[in-house]
Amino acid sequence: MPNDDLTVVIVDDHSIFRSGLRADLDPAITVLGEAATVDDAIRIVAETRPRVALLDVHLPGGRGGGGAEVIREVARTGAETRFLALSVSDAADDVVRVIRAGARGYITKSASGREVSEAARRVADGDAVFSPRLAGFVLDAFGVVSGETAETTEELDRLSAREQEVMRLIARGFAYRDVAAELYISPKTVETHVSSVLRKLQLSSRHELTAWALERKLL
Repeated sequence: MPNDDLTVVIVDDHSIFRSGLRADLDPAITVLGEAATVDDAIRIVAETRPRVALLDVHLPGGRGGGGAEVIREVARTGAETRFLALSVSDAADDVVRVIRAGARGYITKSASGREVSEAARRVADGDAVFSPRLAGFVLDAFGVVSGETAETTEELDRLSAREQEVMRLIARGFAYRDVAAELYISPKTVETHVSSVLRKLQLSSRHELTAWALERKLL
């Protein structure tokens, strides 16, 4: 399929960003729809089947997994859409999470419309694309991932993206109320996630969780 048949959807919870990106994209790119939440993104991508979804990493809705949750859920529908992550964040957890979920690229929102258009074309053609200023960081991040044992990767895959966030903060010694403030969720929700993490990892306390994370160099 030629590049001028490139179709995309734009997924971001800020309407001004969606409008600005739509206006700045190459006119040859057809925008099939927009979404602001995890649930709407899954539905719209599954319905329209764009070649590429331009996806924010942090999104409301769903089970709290953000852009990574969208990628995983869309894959279950059988859609062959490829994902290009767009984010203001260059944090290791954000990059690794969405690439693990299946994103083909990750660029920052400081990119121009021309740069996003070119990146979307490259992703549609099967390339992996990263912002130039993230290139060195991405190599470092995936060096860490490749150093994980298969057992550790399997254990982490049992946890949702939100559970992994909670796990790392709890393992670092954060109190429930501090985790809640950091992730904008309630302490009760934190408690629920911690119980789920301990159950899935077959651990009995937060102290065991800290030891588990330290042993696997996850902190």
